[in-house]
Amino acid sequence: MIQHKTFFGDGEKTFAFPTRELIEELEMKTGHGIGALFRRFSTRTYSLSDVFEVIRVGMIGGGATPAEATRLVSVYGVGRPLAEYIAVADGVITALFFGSAEDDAAAIPQDELRQAAATGDLAGAISAAYEDATE
Repeated sequence: MIQHKTFFGDGEKTFAFPTRELIEELEMKTGHGIGALFRRFSTRTYSLSDVFEVIRVGMIGGGATPAEATRLVSVYGVGRPLAEYIAVADGVITALFFGSAEDDAAAIPQDELRQAAATGDLAGAISAAYEDATE
């Protein structure tokens, strides 16, 4: 399972999307398909609700109960610089698309993929991944 671990709220949390249903929940809550949502993060056009829904639903996928994830976002989603929350959500959505450093199965070179993703070039990222997989 692809997961992302980082500090949020009161300690290190695990974020993951182990089922299709969780990705669909994220799409429903944000009103954006997963590709469009990733592009919003890549181009820095996300909304505040995008940021907190990625965090909340990702925590649920990482093992938190829905009530716990909602409580943590409600309690710790205020009073800190927005850049901190954005960094957490960006790390979660990036791990969903490209894997993470913690994911031993991620054999895709992250430098090329992240560069393509940072420019919003999802087709380029997919092409780079395909080329690496076929070599």
